[in-house]
Amino acid sequence: MADGKRVGVIVVAALTLAGAAGGMVWAADGSGSGARRGSAGGVPTGTAPVERTEVAQRQQVTGTLGHAGGLDVVAAGQGGVVTGLPPVARVVQRGQAAYEVDGTKVPLLYGARPAWRTFRPGMTDGADVRQLESNLKALGYGDGLTVDDHFSTATYRAIRRWQADAHLPVTGTVPTGQVTFLPGPLRVGGLDVRVGTPVRQGLLVEHGTGSKPAVRVQLDPAIVPNVRVGDPVVVTLPDGSSRKGEVSEVGAVVVPQTGQTSENGQAAAGAPGGTGGTAAAATATVTITVDGPIRGVLDQARVQVGITSAAHENVLAVPIVALLARPGGAYEVVVVDGAARRHMTVRTGLFDEVTGLAEVSGGGLAEGRRVEVPSAGS
Repeated sequence: MADGKRVGVIVVAALTLAGAAGGMVWAADGSGSGARRGSAGGVPTGTAPVERTEVAQRQQVTGTLGHAGGLDVVAAGQGGVVTGLPPVARVVQRGQAAYEVDGTKVPLLYGARPAWRTFRPGMTDGADVRQLESNLKALGYGDGLTVDDHFSTATYRAIRRWQADAHLPVTGTVPTGQVTFLPGPLRVGGLDVRVGTPVRQGLLVEHGTGSKPAVRVQLDPAIVPNVRVGDPVVVTLPDGSSRKGEVSEVGAVVVPQTGQTSENGQAAAGAPGGTGGTAAAATATVTITVDGPIRGVLDQARVQVGITSAAHENVLAVPIVALLARPGGAYEVVVVDGAARRHMTVRTGLFDEVTGLAEVSGGGLAEGRRVEVPSAGS
């Protein structure tokens, strides 16, 4: 009986002949879903369904751990002196001081629009008013406040209550420079001024990133067309633990200049027409956001990322362990129908090591049929 070799598993079975009655025995429960034995003393087996699904082939690449998004804190107001700055690596949340001018904090508020005018009664309606009001509500000052584009009496009162609690001048107006807007929390990456620097409009005070962990990977351009924003990935940290993540940004292909080395260790290409350049190493930067906080791992640590290099949708798939290797690189599966077993040759496509599925095709193979697999723990 030649069932072949399970992919990645070699089973050695010793059979003992006992007189003329000796021989091989196959025990089946007749259900097609219970445990079986391929031979006396063999490996217990069960069954798994043939699925119609997407099968993705993932490539392991090296990335660098950091945080998502590049953010700059730019002074909107004019005059005064910088009197306080947050320490590098601090995460500044909504309502907390991004920096300090003349002894008064400049709170961080969330929003995509920078502060460009004074918020005051009688101002024209605008999306920046809605942005301010949404922050006031999020900070707990939304009683009687309608979040819209109009600066109302309720807006004026909410500002006064917030200013009093935040130890800011209580005026009911917000002049340019009293707050700074960023899309979300700021993880301070570096300071661009020193305490004592005079404040002028447009002054870059500090820079950083968002607070959400992210990994940046330099990919071969040949892989990039298969990578899409939203694609799920698996990130393996230096301690061996893994986290789920997804592709958040796919950058353009960049060809480094002569003498540079790409992050994956490839030599950089020389400039067109130049001399003395090394072999080309064009790459594209892919940013991956990671689920949940990451503790105990330093910024810029190297991590492994399982990223999709190819994907086939609406294909038949079986567990990889269902495949039996045959001579010449071919594969077969054992199709189980009640007590009946039939060996069927299949053609394989993509292998998904994350889901444990292999793409297969072959005459007589259909969704819902069951194939033989090793039982759990065998």
